[in-house]
Amino acid sequence: MNMNMPQAILAAIASAVIALPAGAEILIEDDVGREIRLAEPARRIVSLAPHVTELLFAAGAGDRIVGVVAYSNYPEAATQITHVGSYNNVDLEAIATLAPDLIVAWQSGNPEAHLDKLEALGIPVFFNEPRSLGDVADSVEALGRIAGTEAVASAAASAFRARHADLEARFGGRAKVRMFYQIWDQPLMTVNDKHLISDVIRLCGGENVFATLSALAPRIGVESVLAADPEAIVASGMGASRPEWLDQWRRWPELAANRHDNLFFVHPDLIQRHTPRILDGAEQVCGFLERARERRQPAPPGGR
Repeated sequence: MNMNMPQAILAAIASAVIALPAGAEILIEDDVGREIRLAEPARRIVSLAPHVTELLFAAGAGDRIVGVVAYSNYPEAATQITHVGSYNNVDLEAIATLAPDLIVAWQSGNPEAHLDKLEALGIPVFFNEPRSLGDVADSVEALGRIAGTEAVASAAASAFRARHADLEARFGGRAKVRMFYQIWDQPLMTVNDKHLISDVIRLCGGENVFATLSALAPRIGVESVLAADPEAIVASGMGASRPEWLDQWRRWPELAANRHDNLFFVHPDLIQRHTPRILDGAEQVCGFLERARERRQPAPPGGR
């Protein structure tokens, strides 16, 4: 990737930003507390994360996206949009040639240095960083506002909140299940209590055994999992099939999750993306934890 963009391209993109036509000004705060000001609703948006692309489509702004990063594969229309690198290796020159009037970035995923270069050109950058299920609905509404598609976004956010409330009513009061969510194998990784996935765990009546770790997605050791002895393990990965490393936990027959056959897989796109589809993943997780409750051995009469 050429990090030194030609001066002609720099001038063109800067001119495009300066020459935005007057209209209904938009003033909005992004997810890291920065004030974003647009002269009018964004018409040429570059999305720098797959989940952002999906959120924009949910907000009714899919036809305003001119650039996306790798793995922006939902909905199908997203696969036809020009690629501008990957979320962690942004192609600045490709973005510049698209003359965007807004960048929607992923605060914890995109390289800060790349975003600084884009902002230096005068392109507004809106940071998206949902940390709870409620934030997903808020993100849809915010993106609808900056794209001028409020009606579609509001309806999508309302439908999400209604489904969220239904799942909370069905599973929120259930007996706790101590569980380990495995986000990756090598290195072995999980999530802490501040991660969006932990909000899914709470919704389903689960208890994240690594909730108190300081990092959002910390690396851990096998010994830590064995010491925590979770009753259930829910794992994800990169593809649609059950990862082989989930079955590796069967090497430890004394592990509670293994003894009760509570080793579960959920597709990463349904739980590791901060989008409305996360409730599809949540419904699966809730079902898994219900299965774990059903498999509990009843205590013998008069004893433990």
